[in-house]
Amino acid sequence: MRIIPAEQFNLSREVEYGTPAQNEAAREIVEAVRKEGDAALLRYTEQHDKVKLDAGSLRVTEAEINAAYEHVDAAFLTAIRKAAANIRAFHEKQKRNSWMDLQPDGTLLGQIIRPLKRVGVYVPGGKAAYPSSVLMNVIPAQVAGVPEIVMVTPPSTGGQDGINPFILVAAAEAGVKEMYRVGGAQAIAALAYGTETIEPVDKITGPGNIYVALAKRLVFGVVDIDSIAGPSEIAVLADDTANPVYVAADLLSQAEHDEMASSILVTASRPLAEAVSQEVERQLKELPREEIARKSIESYGAILLTPSVDEGIEAINKLAPEHLEIMTKDPMELLGRIENAGAIFIGDYSSEPVGDYFAGPNHILPTNGTARFSSPVNVDDYIKKSSLIHYSKEALLQNGKHIIALARHEGLEGHARAIEVRLEQERNT
Repeated sequence: MRIIPAEQFNLSREVEYGTPAQNEAAREIVEAVRKEGDAALLRYTEQHDKVKLDAGSLRVTEAEINAAYEHVDAAFLTAIRKAAANIRAFHEKQKRNSWMDLQPDGTLLGQIIRPLKRVGVYVPGGKAAYPSSVLMNVIPAQVAGVPEIVMVTPPSTGGQDGINPFILVAAAEAGVKEMYRVGGAQAIAALAYGTETIEPVDKITGPGNIYVALAKRLVFGVVDIDSIAGPSEIAVLADDTANPVYVAADLLSQAEHDEMASSILVTASRPLAEAVSQEVERQLKELPREEIARKSIESYGAILLTPSVDEGIEAINKLAPEHLEIMTKDPMELLGRIENAGAIFIGDYSSEPVGDYFAGPNHILPTNGTARFSSPVNVDDYIKKSSLIHYSKEALLQNGKHIIALARHEGLEGHARAIEVRLEQERNT
């Protein structure tokens, strides 16, 4: 793993969202599904997933879900249930309530909070299936009170046997009742525009491949989306008290995701840097996904040497990583100086997979430096807010002249007159 001075590393990571050909392919699929509905959905499913379906077999049946339980082991079932309980408990603390404020002049102001009516959750297949992502998408929506949650996933996440049973069980445990065997850009288009079989949703969440990301960008505005997710990232801020075995293992925990995943160690300790570099190489050889992880480390991995911890924190805040681990003598002392990170893991035993699977906070996090201005998926992502204004006559008589002045300053006479006619009528009665 390369060791370089921090000042020689480009701390702003720009990721292009697809080639022109990929963008055009995604656009073609989205437009076809919008216009043709099920016919295009089934055609692209056969073309890209090599699975021939008809409209009647798109929806996963209750019998299939029940049968999936026979293919998962007891240890998985126990783990997924404990994780779901932790995730639910964490997100319950994020709930907000509507409120109203009655003022002395009789004016009533407030905010009404309602859940979205229908949300679509995309669960990827591809290089790996992620039951944990089912929980992270579904449970916050449930806590928010979303009444209709629909899941889509490619029809062959489990190989020739169809959908991965662990995904089906995770969805069932999370409480999903409506599931469809469809993936890719065609699934995103179906959720956004609806087809004869799949009703449209208000928001789409969940990670996917480049075509899923491009399709989500295309349908944004017709529906809401969570984000355009980039490759996974981890940064570790460590000093000479850190265990190089732990640091190397955590860097590789993200590198194995994808060839474009980014794993960065930031430290002022050259002995730690050298030890971690050697340890990464040793552990790489033991990983089943060595080829993916090695490409990630070689292309997007680095150990940044800084003159001091202060410069290390500055580098972290510029990186704005998706995941940040702090492995220093007193990590809590540094916490208040971290401005930009999706999730922060404190101490030697807060390894990133603790957050990925079990602790409770959401693992769907901002990537590509967007932690500078965005947040992990949370309950607020599944609600909408309406402002409430009940203005009293007394308040309008008192403040109408100010409203008129502002309206006329902006050249909007109709706005001013809407207030003025009321003031004139009240004066004449």
